Amino acid sequence: MKKKEAIMEQEGTDVLYVLPEGFIAEILSRTSPRDACRSSVVSSIFRSTADSDSVWERFLPSDIQLILSSSVSPFLPNFSSKKEQFLHLCDNPLLIDNGTKTLALEKCNGKKCYMIGAKELSIAWGDTPMYWNWPSRPESRFSEVAELLEVCWLEIRGKMETRFLSTNTTYVAYLVFKFKYDASGFDYEPIEVSVKLASGGRPKHGEVKSVYSKRPEETEAEGEVPVKRKADSGPEREVRKKPEADSRSEAEVPKETKTDSVPEREAPKERGDGWMELGMGEFFNERGVDGVVEMSLKEIKVLWCISGLIIEGIELRPKENL
Repeated sequence: MKKKEAIMEQEGTDVLYVLPEGFIAEILSRTSPRDACRSSVVSSIFRSTADSDSVWERFLPSDIQLILSSSVSPFLPNFSSKKEQFLHLCDNPLLIDNGTKTLALEKCNGKKCYMIGAKELSIAWGDTPMYWNWPSRPESRFSEVAELLEVCWLEIRGKMETRFLSTNTTYVAYLVFKFKYDASGFDYEPIEVSVKLASGGRPKHGEVKSVYSKRPEETEAEGEVPVKRKADSGPEREVRKKPEADSRSEAEVPKETKTDSVPEREAPKERGDGWMELGMGEFFNERGVDGVVEMSLKEIKVLWCISGLIIEGIELRPKENL
């Protein structure tokens, strides 16, 4: 039995030897980067073909030369092969569009990943030094991040043309952020996030989620609550008197009951780059022609004063196939 299996294995190897190299390259280029790497260890016949430029060029975006020409990343190396170029773009996000966005590739399938930097987002009162600061941080891929000093009206919007994304791909939008040690106000009410397509695909809207999993220390002065002002004048607070104690007996006071309208709170997840991320929603980019994906994050109802949020950007990443 073992002799028969050895003969069959040898016959299969002989068949591989007679296949033209171009035919093997065509087969591998129709798989995925992960499969190409695996095939190189299965057989020595596949090894040289699996590492060839003709295979890995198919895994790179078709507009890679245009992307590289718009890059402002320092010290972009001269690549010795298409495989080296592919792997570099997986591990080293490329700064593009005058440093306002980054592009990276998913290592398993070569799909495009974009991050829109905070400077490219629309942030309410973002240009008002009283409410937002724009420092540089060594752990950020961008030259500046948005640092929230204090507001009562949080509204952040971003958008991306779907023609730049990989087609026939489900994307998830993530807010990439972190908190300062003295952040406050993010546990009073969940923050509303949404993702929608203006055209060019099937939308999957976001949900109402919390971006803070631990209730911070109370920082408001006694009897002081935030209130809304006109949109062009920024947030402010006013002092209101506490309501009189209820004169009814304890038995007469109705107790609060939970309702289905209370959204489930989702804790942010830690990333490997030192930031945190929160899923905002997902969408399917079908053809990617003449479409715009719009993402938003806001808390404009409760109007508590919030502070200590640091935003790096919004990342659009292909959904993992679990």
